[in-house]
Amino acid sequence: MNVEELVRDSLREQAADVPPPPSGLAGRILAERRRRRARTLATAAATTALVVASAVGVPMLLDAGDPKTGRGGGLHVVGGEASAHDVLSHVDQSPPRDKIAVGDQVLAGYSTSRKVEQPNRDEIVERTYSVLNQKTGRYEMDERWSFLAVAPGMRTAAVLERELPARRIGLLDLRTGKVARWIPLAQGAGGLSFSPDGSKLVATTYDKNPDRAYWSHKVEVNDGFEPWRVPCRTGFAVVDVATGASDWQALPAYAGGGGGFGSGENLRFNADGTLLYEPINMDPGVIYRDFDGKAVTAPAEEAYVDLVSAPAGLSPDGRLVAGPFAGGTKTTATQVLDPRTGKRIAKLRGQELLVWVDATRLIAWDIAPGAGEYENRLVLVGVGSGKTVSLSGARTPKDHSAGRWEPIFARS
Repeated sequence: MNVEELVRDSLREQAADVPPPPSGLAGRILAERRRRRARTLATAAATTALVVASAVGVPMLLDAGDPKTGRGGGLHVVGGEASAHDVLSHVDQSPPRDKIAVGDQVLAGYSTSRKVEQPNRDEIVERTYSVLNQKTGRYEMDERWSFLAVAPGMRTAAVLERELPARRIGLLDLRTGKVARWIPLAQGAGGLSFSPDGSKLVATTYDKNPDRAYWSHKVEVNDGFEPWRVPCRTGFAVVDVATGASDWQALPAYAGGGGGFGSGENLRFNADGTLLYEPINMDPGVIYRDFDGKAVTAPAEEAYVDLVSAPAGLSPDGRLVAGPFAGGTKTTATQVLDPRTGKRIAKLRGQELLVWVDATRLIAWDIAPGAGEYENRLVLVGVGSGKTVSLSGARTPKDHSAGRWEPIFARS
């Protein structure tokens, strides 16, 4: 799920328990969408600049400036994209058909989604996954799963069957495509995430399908009505992958005043796998919890990690943290920060920093030359460099369509 979808869903869920919907709700939603788009994506002027650059055959890039202060950067034109010996890209493919990788960071798979209308006017968002066949180097669709997470090393994926919440986790052998083992759960799960070393899973549990929106909770949006999701998280289980042992803890959807992401509040591990990371829709934006569910102080080196706006998080060496959108009216840009102070270290090209390749390079989304603000492609960016390397073709801007895909990265 991308940032726009998270924001949209969180706004919906904030109104989920308000019968009837208050007047002016649609206006507030539209205002929030406009605000978020202005902060996280380039405006139409950025597209215009890219069109001009494309017309003369060179992209316009944002210089990183001083690598220590981030100052002194500005627009400049370069003669082409950077080359790199360890890059495997397919710039003509979207969604990808053939393997994309930089170093040992691999696009292990991706998902697309569609809305399925129910007879009672409810809607369910269904994901379909395409996973890299490591023998052929091609992505193959696997329609069996409602949720899929890939472990480091790319030998195993954790999967949930189609009916959510699911009462067991499958450990899928990525070499054979077969489930090697099933792990039963005390509560039904709707989301999964591996620890950084792959030894644990956190399964977020729900009492309803977290991907279902209910017509009985409909709200007015844009002079019409839409079904609404409802908070339905019950807790989480930390699972030992080797033994299958798990310990479930109750943790209802966050209700601390600002509302959370409701039914989409999946938990993740923090950078070293010793804590859990829970995004919330109010300051400070995240709660760190121990494996018993108790809220704890954020680790000092993760005080500025924001996995919603910058999924890449902390760099492998712990010296940098991916920051939010930092562009303006004529450029796209992202930034990396000092993890302990939050001060900007450098500006980079891109819209959203997705994953670290190494201590200085990241894979990001960015606008394709000549395209609209939501027609973004995967690119490689680097700290202190104004150059980019294209990795994929551009996604379609239409949500819940076959051309709008969400990447899944893993180290090989």
